[in-house]
Amino acid sequence: MKTTYRSAVHDAIADAMRADDRVLLLGEDVGRYGGTYAASKGLLEEFGPQRILDTPLSELGFVGIGIGAALNGLRPIVEVMTVNFSLLALDQIVNTAAALRHMSGGQFSVPLVVRMATGAGRQLAAQHSHSLENWYAHIPGITVLAPATVADAYGMLRTALTSPDPVIVFEHVGLYNTAADLDSLIPTEIGRAALRRNGSDATIITYGGCLPKAMDAAERLAQDGIDCDVIDLRVLRPLDDATIMESVRKTHRVVVVDETWHTGSLAGEISARIVEQAFYELDAPIGRVCTVEVPIPYAKHLEEAALPQPEKIVSAVRALFGDTGRAGAGDG
Repeated sequence: MKTTYRSAVHDAIADAMRADDRVLLLGEDVGRYGGTYAASKGLLEEFGPQRILDTPLSELGFVGIGIGAALNGLRPIVEVMTVNFSLLALDQIVNTAAALRHMSGGQFSVPLVVRMATGAGRQLAAQHSHSLENWYAHIPGITVLAPATVADAYGMLRTALTSPDPVIVFEHVGLYNTAADLDSLIPTEIGRAALRRNGSDATIITYGGCLPKAMDAAERLAQDGIDCDVIDLRVLRPLDDATIMESVRKTHRVVVVDETWHTGSLAGEISARIVEQAFYELDAPIGRVCTVEVPIPYAKHLEEAALPQPEKIVSAVRALFGDTGRAGAGDG
């Protein structure tokens, strides 16, 4: 059946609520309006205002309500309209949700799921378009997910709702309209990266909204004889080092594609881990393709110029081979 990313998120919430009456959804415009990205459309009519709660425009307040609900035995899903707005709730997420198990000596858990839209590409300008996932991936005490496929949009959210500890789910705005033919939607693991394309000459590591761009770039490179592994991180905290290093040891060349800014990026952390764990496997410096260090522009051509694009990924991979232009089988 043809399913969109948006529908997969909607169905994951609905199925979880049907299966467990402790699950509830709260956030701005999630009820009558059906969600800013239509991910909760129709849920108010099915589950009622006690489980689908429209909240005031106060991220600090309603994320705090979600934490309180979780501490008292419920399974709240808190929707934050966009990652930029989540900064208003950082105190609740960082100082309370992420820290309570540690600070209570394991006596308290916070089974909270926070969903938020992230990323650019929709001409929503600088206050609605940034990618701050790496800020959250920096924080001990939470799991950070970035589903990039329709199957993961459903499956990772369902699994997140079984976690005893806080889970942050980043849904890239550029993915909501993407679709896939799937026989069924099922819960999926939230502990490992996924190898989306198998190659032998270079590794492209990415996540979220950059995965389609990385796959596009890999297809273009294959036409010229450069065959790439494409790794979808899926889980930004904890990172799956084993899958990354296995690919590095096979291809010996790496480009990390990350929609965050170059300075302080998740791409920088991944590069450091590769140097620490597999430095002598590298045949070229690690490449990084990140967003230009400016607030995300509104104008479409400027927004596109600021973001990672397939052409930039292709160029970064080609640069790993110097003047050779292509890799031979088993090169390295």
